[in-house]
Amino acid sequence: MKKNFILILDFGSQYSYLIARRIREMGVYTDFLQSNVISLSKILSNKPNGIILSGGPLSVYDNSAMIINKDIFKLDIPIFGICYGMQLISHIFGGKVEKSKIKEYGKSHLIIDSYSKIFHGIQKKSIVWMSHFDEVTKIPKEFTIVGHTEYCAIAALVHTTKDIYAVQFHPEVKNTEFGRTILKNFVVRICKCSQNWVLDNFVKKSVHNIRKRVLKKQVILGLSGGLDSFVTAIIIHKAIGKSLNCLFIDTGLFLNKEKDRIFSLCKESNLPIKIIDARDRFLSKLTGISDPEKKRKIIGKEFISIFQEESEKIMDAEFLAQGTIYSDIIESSSKNGFSSIKSHHNVGGLPNKLMKLKLIEPLKKLFKDEVKKIGVQLGLPNEILKRHPFPGPGLGIRIIGKINKKKILILKKAEDILMQELIKNNLYNSVSQAFIVLLPIKSVGIMGDKRTYEYSAVLRVTHTEDFMTATVSHLSYNFLEKISNRIINEVDGINRMLYDITSKPPSTIEWE
Repeated sequence: MKKNFILILDFGSQYSYLIARRIREMGVYTDFLQSNVISLSKILSNKPNGIILSGGPLSVYDNSAMIINKDIFKLDIPIFGICYGMQLISHIFGGKVEKSKIKEYGKSHLIIDSYSKIFHGIQKKSIVWMSHFDEVTKIPKEFTIVGHTEYCAIAALVHTTKDIYAVQFHPEVKNTEFGRTILKNFVVRICKCSQNWVLDNFVKKSVHNIRKRVLKKQVILGLSGGLDSFVTAIIIHKAIGKSLNCLFIDTGLFLNKEKDRIFSLCKESNLPIKIIDARDRFLSKLTGISDPEKKRKIIGKEFISIFQEESEKIMDAEFLAQGTIYSDIIESSSKNGFSSIKSHHNVGGLPNKLMKLKLIEPLKKLFKDEVKKIGVQLGLPNEILKRHPFPGPGLGIRIIGKINKKKILILKKAEDILMQELIKNNLYNSVSQAFIVLLPIKSVGIMGDKRTYEYSAVLRVTHTEDFMTATVSHLSYNFLEKISNRIINEVDGINRMLYDITSKPPSTIEWE
């Protein structure tokens, strides 16, 4: 049996990739199979030490629900069901799953009823994170209840003779007090995995694989200026040198002076860079568009069109490189008919007109924090390592509603002030992401004894470890007031500031 490998069967949960991240933190490798490709032969070919059944948005009694082969439970491989995974186990073994009388979303208190290996070292009462509208109302004969919450009588189950465990809550989410302990109990104590998986050889292996694949062909890479694209660029440059062609496409939707920053960083890293001014092109395509998904798709389509045009100018251009990471994939994927959270312009494969270019995505199985570790190994400067994430569509999705030049200028000035104050007050590196959202809502104000009727804007500042979940940053009122005063006084077009205190979930970090 292959050591250090946990297989996650993914049923479309927004938290699925957090399961993988938590397990990798233990030093154990894990990967996914989406539920539409689950088969016994596929599972056996992967030779996992253990299997985790993820959560998901459907009900096990729906006609469209994914019901796996019961023979999976005869493979003598430990299995752990989470949320939908628990309901699926119960359903397959003859239990009953129904809509909950009282839905649970958020923090609940788990009471452990009896000892189980999955709960080793955990207090009898602890905080767990619930997110369900169905629940198990009758357990299968082969199972016993080992935990409950105030509103969920059956919150944890174990098989009486086999290593099959199930919980209704989400141990992978940070809000679950002993979630990491529960996962470690399954992975290490039950599945007997050794904790020796590390990222140390990632760069070396990636360089070798890319060099072997590309040979003497040319690679095009769209450099956004963020951590993911820079790490991708450095790795590929190590592999093929001058055969890498970096493009910075100026959409007009970046922060001020971004073009100069990119050029300077590329020069320091000896990366070849070509800057393309496409500001008017993007703005003309976005004029009159207010739907966020349409904006994202238009921006993505224009990127692809420019890559196509540039590839035709480069002899032997055969590959398109992208800094796609795990979170991009999970938020963009529409798995088994499940709705995606939002699309990412660098996810989903290439359109027909770019099919001649083959994708290179060295980071697509890594989380953001893992990419940062790789960046440290590569010796990237703090300006890149500690830079706040910036969305691919840029300010286009921070201007809610229709986009025009005036709104872009307003938002750029507001963002400048925010960055200045974060740096001045030594807050930039202590928060995870900070930005301004311009609303399509105007409100009445008074400035200089005159009535104003201008836009409202929202300050969004979050704290997160992995960008899969996030909480609001608790900034002082003095700081918030300073930001508000400066933006309203210095930026023509904004006369009201608000502070977004919503966590992720239920919200996403970006508004669109």
